[in-house]
Amino acid sequence: MSKVHAYAAQEAGGSLSKFSYELGPLGSEEVDIKVHYCGICHSDLSMLNNEWGMTQYPFVPGHEIVGEVIATGDKVKKVKVGDKVGLGWNSASCMHCEQCMEGQHHLCYSLESTIVGRHGGFADTVRGHWSWTVPLPKKIDMAKAGPLLCGGITVFNPIILAGVQPTDKVGVIGIGGLGHMALKFLNKWGCEVIAFSSNPDKKEQILGMGATKVINSKKPEELESIKGSLDFILNTTNVSLDWDSYLGALAPKGRLHTVGAVLEPMAIPAFSLIMGEKSVAGSPLGSPALTATMLDFCVRHHIYPMVEEFPMEKVNEAMEHLEKGKARYRIVLKA
Repeated sequence: MSKVHAYAAQEAGGSLSKFSYELGPLGSEEVDIKVHYCGICHSDLSMLNNEWGMTQYPFVPGHEIVGEVIATGDKVKKVKVGDKVGLGWNSASCMHCEQCMEGQHHLCYSLESTIVGRHGGFADTVRGHWSWTVPLPKKIDMAKAGPLLCGGITVFNPIILAGVQPTDKVGVIGIGGLGHMALKFLNKWGCEVIAFSSNPDKKEQILGMGATKVINSKKPEELESIKGSLDFILNTTNVSLDWDSYLGALAPKGRLHTVGAVLEPMAIPAFSLIMGEKSVAGSPLGSPALTATMLDFCVRHHIYPMVEEFPMEKVNEAMEHLEKGKARYRIVLKA
């Protein structure tokens, strides 16, 4: 058994303090990873505050992990001690259900999450199943790679699911931690990219991220100016919006796809879908195989999130920075 040194909260909304625990015997298909960097995602904050009602305390956040394999079980495949790897929101799946056998491990009914019922990457060591331990490309920038394992694959997966083409005209709602990565992906995909933002002060920065045009989402006349023109719109926000206006911006057969966890029911008028054969969809992250493909695409096109780095011992400052909405645009902890 190995001892892990981590940062944990003892109660909902509590501050993170030093915490140690024993990992227990290493399973035959499990991998231990020495954490080099761990990104902070808004999901860590939601779990810390038990907003989803499933957090167990003491709670160690962290699911955007990059590091080095330091131990493997005797039946581990694909990775070996010394390999540089990443581990995201998911850390295990059953490996025998229909979804896993089809390569859709992220849709497994027995999916295990890295910070649900187990301790995450705000620590010196984290454990996962070999299938979710994704080898990193040799030329990747490890200091910026962590957020790709969650936020990155979250916005990359819909591009594949929707069959987005380089000739498409697309939109991204909300240019924050998720949205700014979506802009970078879609720009390198070859698309004309429209960014929807409520903050006009970010316009030049958004254009620099790869947007072709920025629409002020608070101005109905600007939304009206692109009516019926977009093949695909990706929503990255978690708030209720005027969905009918965005459906109106779609071209016939267009898709509105959400990865933002909008907690209220989405008001979608049926005729707005029917008359143009439009659709509304959503998705979680992606499979380990697609994550590996995404990382290769990132290295090839030099796509990384904009990050702010904090040392692990300043984790509470980093979490407060995120909670106050000051992050530009992702935060990474250095172990």
